[in-house]
Amino acid sequence: MAEEESPLLNALPPESDYYTYLTVVEYNLSQENLPILHKVLQDETLTTNIGWDLVHLLVPFLPESEQCLHDIARLGNPREVILKVTEVLRLIEYDTHDDAEENDDPTEEGASDVRTRTDSSTYPLKTAAVPEGEKGASNGSSQAVEVPPPPPLAVNQFNSLLSMLSILHGRIKTKSPSRFLSTTLQAILASFSNSSSHREEMVRAIVTTVKAVSGTKRPTLPNRRSSGMLGTGRLQMSSDVQAGDPEAPAALDVTGEEAAMQTKLFQSFLTHVIEEYMLNVPPTNDDVPGMAWCSRAMEKLQPERVIPETKTFVNRFANEEHLHRRVDAVGQLATLAQDLSLTNEELLSAAVTVEKMPERIGGDEDDPPESADDIPLSRLGSLMLYAARQVSRVLYDTPSSAGDPPFATFPDHHELLKNCVSAPNQGNGTLGTEPEGLIDAMLALGLLTLEHNAIGEPSSDDQYTEYLQSIALLSSNCPSPNLRGHAHYLASTILRSHPDDQVRLAFIRDTLEHCPFENLKVSAVGWIKGETIEANPPRHPHSHSGHEQPNVGNSIFAKSLALDTLAPFLFPSLHADLLTSPISEAWITFRTNASFYLASLNFLYLLLCAKHLHEALQIQDLWTNNDVAGSFITPLREGGERFRKEMQGGRQLSEERSDEVLAEMNVLGDALERVEGAVRFLNA
Repeated sequence: MAEEESPLLNALPPESDYYTYLTVVEYNLSQENLPILHKVLQDETLTTNIGWDLVHLLVPFLPESEQCLHDIARLGNPREVILKVTEVLRLIEYDTHDDAEENDDPTEEGASDVRTRTDSSTYPLKTAAVPEGEKGASNGSSQAVEVPPPPPLAVNQFNSLLSMLSILHGRIKTKSPSRFLSTTLQAILASFSNSSSHREEMVRAIVTTVKAVSGTKRPTLPNRRSSGMLGTGRLQMSSDVQAGDPEAPAALDVTGEEAAMQTKLFQSFLTHVIEEYMLNVPPTNDDVPGMAWCSRAMEKLQPERVIPETKTFVNRFANEEHLHRRVDAVGQLATLAQDLSLTNEELLSAAVTVEKMPERIGGDEDDPPESADDIPLSRLGSLMLYAARQVSRVLYDTPSSAGDPPFATFPDHHELLKNCVSAPNQGNGTLGTEPEGLIDAMLALGLLTLEHNAIGEPSSDDQYTEYLQSIALLSSNCPSPNLRGHAHYLASTILRSHPDDQVRLAFIRDTLEHCPFENLKVSAVGWIKGETIEANPPRHPHSHSGHEQPNVGNSIFAKSLALDTLAPFLFPSLHADLLTSPISEAWITFRTNASFYLASLNFLYLLLCAKHLHEALQIQDLWTNNDVAGSFITPLREGGERFRKEMQGGRQLSEERSDEVLAEMNVLGDALERVEGAVRFLNA
């Protein structure tokens, strides 16, 4: 159709009224006539009257409709358009299915809805020819290079609508801009929360928009190498002329309280965005939890613990695209927080404060905040932003900020742990099931207190025990082996840091006696082994009794009392559990506790072989008085024989037989043989 025959031109007012013209646009809008509509929208009067009603019609045609949306943002009634943009933001449908399945035609029935589509004309091929000047010297033909596919339409819609908001907020002139700002930020956050992919591109759009609306001068950081984040910037528009606000008051006087509310809205919004991003970083198959702050910080602080010739987390985050994109996204948010003057003191205060209102920016949209104090920061977002700052000082050698509040294990990390990982009044039953990014941030802060020698002083033994129990539960429950290892290191180090050996012994006993988690009891065996070895170093062969090494005799772990107290739990009576219980129940008990049995056997082997411990710790009495041979060793050996017999073809445990199970039983059998062979040292 020739341009002069286009209904979009022929029906222009005064040929029709504005309502009629809107109907004409709706029924004739197509990708082909978008250039005509762009020309039409240069009429400020027309765009002021109909622009806001075109937003929902144009977003399905992105990216081709970007110029038209830009026209509406520049020339439409800003108050009407901004309300429409925030409404459309909430209606974006983020489809998690493959792009190939998204073939909706925006001209079909229901095209007024915000929806996603795949248009092959807008999606370039995955390969493109190298320009002539860049051909390889040895090959005269064009070479194919990989071009990253563009983001889905829903992400384009999000980015373009935010671009409109950047313009619209600058045009609105009112004494209370926070009312519009509160609605806008809530809509952005709600839309971002519904997304599931390309979130790094969306974070970049958010940061750019906040900088534009808040007047932050620092330019947005460039994407360093993230090819997957190319093509998400705004298109260069033909005109940047903007109309004024037709409803602007004659005199504009923004109060100090109003300015404070705007700043707090931006700060609150930022903490909620980083919370939403960090809590939903998708897990990987190779155990990279969240930002892997624990592993990256420890690699930098303790390089001697890095296994030679292994790929470090520091290198992975620097070189692997999907991990590098995480660094870029969090870096953008952290930099913006600094520009918004969000202090560490404010972050820590928010992280230990339980919100008295829903975690929404400004509360109910129909009831905007009346003061900056009504706008809470996100508790978890504040924690993770604070963690990002502390870890970055280690990773990038950035200096500490002047006036930063002190941060120690006690009481600071303990308070964060209580308020951010285990929900108040929820108990510890869910510890370790939280998002990996949150656990990684929490443990990273704990590890840094160790490196800074900032353990502090617990206010009571109960506080100390509560903290250890929480960290120990993380080391037991967390699905990530990476995080379990860091939690175990933190718990073990804090345990050994307490100067009172009675308190340490009580915690070890409590864990062995009451903890339902087998892997945590394994840790407890390791703790008592470490305490025993440290308190009872071998004497030099030429030393005299009057020159004992300093720790001998001073610690409770250098006396028999500690092991006598723990023996019933280290070497429990297993006769009923493994020999007289029904075979199915006995097998479950055995498999559940196999690692604990092995740890106890290995510790027992040490006690039997280390002759310098026999007299000091009265190992002979320990062996006899607790009937270790009859109640612990024998049931383990006979129980193993019972299970092997029942694994023969057709018997009750035949389906349990596997190479893995047999290997585990063989390891336990070897440990039993070593212990039984070492008993002779008691009589030597």
